Amino acid sequence: MKQNKHYNIPIFLPELACRNKCVFCNQRNISGTHHIPTIQDAQEIIETHLTTIPTSGTKQIAFFGGNFTGLPIEQQKAFLKLAQSYIHKGAVESIRISTRPDYISEDILRMLHSYGVKDIELGAQSFDNEVLALSQRGHTSEDIIRAAELIRTYHFKLGLQMMIGLPGDSYEKSMHTAQKIIDYKADTTRIYPCLVIANTVLADMYTQGRYKPLDRATATVWLADIYSLFSQHNIRILRVGLHPSKDFESSEIVLAGPYHPSIKQLALSQIWKNRFAEKIKLKKGKLHISVSAEALPYAIGYESSNKQWLRETYGWVAIHTDTHLQYDEFTYCYN
Repeated sequence: MKQNKHYNIPIFLPELACRNKCVFCNQRNISGTHHIPTIQDAQEIIETHLTTIPTSGTKQIAFFGGNFTGLPIEQQKAFLKLAQSYIHKGAVESIRISTRPDYISEDILRMLHSYGVKDIELGAQSFDNEVLALSQRGHTSEDIIRAAELIRTYHFKLGLQMMIGLPGDSYEKSMHTAQKIIDYKADTTRIYPCLVIANTVLADMYTQGRYKPLDRATATVWLADIYSLFSQHNIRILRVGLHPSKDFESSEIVLAGPYHPSIKQLALSQIWKNRFAEKIKLKKGKLHISVSAEALPYAIGYESSNKQWLRETYGWVAIHTDTHLQYDEFTYCYN
């Protein structure tokens, strides 16, 4: 049975209430939001989105970008009261917030529950304490674990976001973080490659030669392996990479790092390349590969990169669709 499409109504609160300044963070550039919304602004955002969302979809008001539970309690309640009014009207189903692991307590969770919050996303970024310290996160992996367990105890849906390529990070550390997100039974995750954004501590570290970001090819390989691991354990991946923005095309804003407007497509293409390399044996003849229609763009690869690689590796190749195959399945034959 086909499920209704889910829609978030995003309200961005850039750097609002965050007492800590991570080395990579410039939320106004990252979110594209340079104005902190008032309650009236938030209401206008909600009303505007509701006019464009199909009535058949499920809808959720989502407070992103800042550290929602770090706001003064009365300000939290004002935003939540506004959002809850749309739940009471039947216009939306629930509320989603994002915050830091060290901004979670039992009192906060009881309050969030009373207003109709269903999903809490934590910016975990890494489960490695050295990476967290070098990134000046201001919390430890133990804080992430404590917050995740509390959120689970109060029956919220749990999101754990991670970032690859932070100072002190490695492939092994990022894979460890992904496995911890699985171990603590996150419902959802977001995976962000670390970028060097202007006017951040990380920008200073980069220009001084104290930080080297991942290149795009390396980031794509890491993302592909992490994405595959989450998929194997049924962790829903809400986003890979930052939302594309014209700002990110500017070298004055993104100084370095593996930014690409289609980074998810690059990662999924890499996953399919890995599958082909592992399973297809080189033989004489014309190679025919069959995949599902859903998988076809990724099997062919971003800008036909996989098809080109297949031709270079196996010679003649054709990729077809087969309605009997699931997304992650493929068959091949030579003739």
